[in-house]
Amino acid sequence: MDIICPLAVPKGRRLCCEVCEAPAERVCTACTVTYYCGVVHQRADWDSIHEKICQLLIPLRTTMPFYNSEEERQHGLQQLRQRQKHLIEFCYTVAQKYLFEGKHEAAVPAALHSLRFRMNLHGLSSVELVPAYLLLAEASLGLGQTVQAEEYLSQAQWTVLKSMECSYAIQSLLHRNLGLLHIAKENYEEARYHLANDIYFASCAFGTEDIRTSGGYFHLANIFYGLKKLDVADTLYTKVSEIWSKYLNNRYQVLSEARIQQIDLLGKRFETDTGLGKWQLSLGNRAVASPHLIHRPSPQEGEPLSLSRAHQCHLL
Repeated sequence: MDIICPLAVPKGRRLCCEVCEAPAERVCTACTVTYYCGVVHQRADWDSIHEKICQLLIPLRTTMPFYNSEEERQHGLQQLRQRQKHLIEFCYTVAQKYLFEGKHEAAVPAALHSLRFRMNLHGLSSVELVPAYLLLAEASLGLGQTVQAEEYLSQAQWTVLKSMECSYAIQSLLHRNLGLLHIAKENYEEARYHLANDIYFASCAFGTEDIRTSGGYFHLANIFYGLKKLDVADTLYTKVSEIWSKYLNNRYQVLSEARIQQIDLLGKRFETDTGLGKWQLSLGNRAVASPHLIHRPSPQEGEPLSLSRAHQCHLL
């Protein structure tokens, strides 16, 4: 039975829904430490992330055992922090994967878990919370919830402003999402400002020719394309294609050389490795198979450029 009996809850203890933080009425019977306001949110969380981390939550949400020495206590705290760090990265990766697959609703519970674990580990005002806020904002934009997305981005922006040691990479992601928000609101002047900042900070962090910088170029090209400034848009689209062409050609050269070499005594050869993660590979496969292609000749290679492919590539 997964319905909470109010009389069984200690006085003064408030049980909140894992998804919306409303008063909880149900509990997960598998871990008994996760609560929900109803069946809908319980099912949404289970399908998104809870099934994968259910048993891992038990040591994080139960009282720590009694230790006989300070050394044992410190070791227990260190293990607890390692579990939290693992779940932060795991939930973040799962939420990213859902976003790239277009499953924005499924990404929300996973991103919320990542955010709460970050709060528990780093505090409420740490810059480490920003990546989770940005994931939630992107998911909200995908669901058409502009107001909710703006709230998450405001929290992220305020956290960055208060921080004295915010990396260029995080500032790049923040401005990119702010640019996407203003694109959704059709405020193109503000969108161009934030995307220009995105390109600047990404260039400082990774270089002007890095694939992680290409996203800003692509979104900026979309704005100029919508404004009928096709020459500027074509220049930026070409820049995106050149960055990715250079990256993939370099990876191909590395793999070609690696295939010749032996990697162990059993004579096994290197497997194909693009240097991308699993979620990036799945996104790339979907992009290649996409039927919605817009072609234009590339000035260098003479091959078709797919705006759909470029759109998928910038997310990587």
